[in-house]
Amino acid sequence: MDRPPLDQAGLRRDLLVPGALWTALDVVAETGSTNSDLVARAKEGAPEGAVLVAEEQTAGRGRLERQWSAPARSGLFLSLLLRPQGVPVHRYGWLPILVGVAAAGVLQRIAEVEAGLKWPNDLQAVVGGEERKLGGILTELADGAVVVGLGLNVSLREAELPVPTATSLALAGAAVTDRETLLRALLRGFAELYGEWVEAAGDPHASGLLPAYAARCTTLGRPVRVQLPGERELSGEAVAVDGDGRLVVRTPDGTRHPVAAGDVVHVRPQPS
Repeated sequence: MDRPPLDQAGLRRDLLVPGALWTALDVVAETGSTNSDLVARAKEGAPEGAVLVAEEQTAGRGRLERQWSAPARSGLFLSLLLRPQGVPVHRYGWLPILVGVAAAGVLQRIAEVEAGLKWPNDLQAVVGGEERKLGGILTELADGAVVVGLGLNVSLREAELPVPTATSLALAGAAVTDRETLLRALLRGFAELYGEWVEAAGDPHASGLLPAYAARCTTLGRPVRVQLPGERELSGEAVAVDGDGRLVVRTPDGTRHPVAAGDVVHVRPQPS
């Protein structure tokens, strides 16, 4: 079969083990949005460590309520329910970054794809000399819990891409495109990083998360144009990510502007 279904029983056997972060794992054939489903469970008091994976999402959401869809079993579409004990709420914004760092590490180690992280929440790969989007991350708060969603294109063919700027692991020449192998590695890799982050009370420096992210962030050191809320725009060089996870943009007059939310466009340098 070109796109075999995930083996829920096998995944549970391997991942739901004593002492592990993961406490529940469900694979559903179809749902509107795994994030919406887990948010509802969180509000009902579901414990930390629930994982919901959909073979197909019919109403997947990205940032700014953008719709996102892909053919059934063509990718990994999942959400995680987290309740970070001892982590101040103002540090929860690091969780999508943590997911991105974990995913990029797995893709490099297992799939042999060099994945970069575009601030704030896109996974990228270079295909045909162009940076293209492999996946995205969406975080939502739910009664003190955090639900983190990840969508990753695995086997999409060129004709199936939702937009020309997207790509998939298959199109990026991945050595491994088996979704179960990738999912196991992703959940284990995330759990390890998450444990270190929680132990450090969410401190991005003490946990090593900030330097790990900066090393993979494709936005840093680039000329950028940031589309800000309220139809404002900021242009300059992305020079840093600060301790709050904000992108620091230095404008031509030398002023440094921390950006907490916005759409970033990587601007091609003008030929000299």
